[in-house]
Amino acid sequence: MQGKKAIVTGGAGFIGSHVVRSLLDKGCEVVVLDDLSGGDRTNLDERVVFIEGSIDDHKLVDAVFEVHHFDYVYHLAAYAAEGLSHFIRRFNYTNNLIGSVNLINAAVKHKVKCFVFTSSIAVNGDQPSPLSEQFTPQPIDPYGIAKYAVELDLKSAHGLFGLNYIVFRPHNVYGENQNIGDRYRNVVGIFMNQLMRGEDLTIFGDGEQTRAFSYIDDVAPVIAGSVEIEAAYNEVFNIGSDHHHSVNTLANAVMEAMEMEGQIRYESARHEVVHAFADHSKAKKIFQLEKEVPLQRGLEKMARWAKEVSSRKSSRFGPIEIDDQIPPIWKS
Repeated sequence: MQGKKAIVTGGAGFIGSHVVRSLLDKGCEVVVLDDLSGGDRTNLDERVVFIEGSIDDHKLVDAVFEVHHFDYVYHLAAYAAEGLSHFIRRFNYTNNLIGSVNLINAAVKHKVKCFVFTSSIAVNGDQPSPLSEQFTPQPIDPYGIAKYAVELDLKSAHGLFGLNYIVFRPHNVYGENQNIGDRYRNVVGIFMNQLMRGEDLTIFGDGEQTRAFSYIDDVAPVIAGSVEIEAAYNEVFNIGSDHHHSVNTLANAVMEAMEMEGQIRYESARHEVVHAFADHSKAKKIFQLEKEVPLQRGLEKMARWAKEVSSRKSSRFGPIEIDDQIPPIWKS
């Protein structure tokens, strides 16, 4: 990718910052657009051009594309809180759908070579696992609905304007640079933060719901290098771990990695998918994926980083648009 130029939205965030570093290491010039609502300046590599702003601002997006001539767009900016999205519907669709459309419009106008979009396993809804890309998406929450709408819009833009795209559906990614102060998403970071603050580990329901927790190094480099593989163009890929675990198992594994004991407090079950893990045979074939980082090893790596950055105060999201049916713990 030497001599190429890319914009990474959400590049100061968790997955985005790792994608940025992978691109820079490949010799790509990178511009980061991030409003820092979930990201942090400390995640920014000094080699990037940083623009603070929101993808919701279509005038800003258009101006950035006018000044910079991008070969590739990596769109990772999103507020990825599936459970909370029921109660912040307007914000969810503005940020995760309309903001994405602003970028697609600009990419079409400026003849971008490829638009890489991080969707989500949430587009599948409550279908039997392992989830395949061949399944027809049936999202059950506004977050998944927004992500699937963007997937459809990219397919439409390719059909009419020839905009090439690659869609990734990562799931339950964890690792360094994760916002451990966010109480609504990223359960690994939530558990680590609660342990460091001497708080109970909170689990919704009985804890037997299962997810495939995926270490960041198994995800970000694949996303970054995808534009170099022509066979990936205009395709959708699940990306993440093949091994699923219950949330109860995860809680104990996090305590072991952190070398800290904690108490588990069970809250009322949320309206969420109980079992969600994916088939990755398509991604393995196209990207020649190597053996993944085992859960305990990945947790130990993240735990060392978490202890270095220390605990963070968990703030409330605001404003909540609908209070009805919201879990009580999110009100406190």
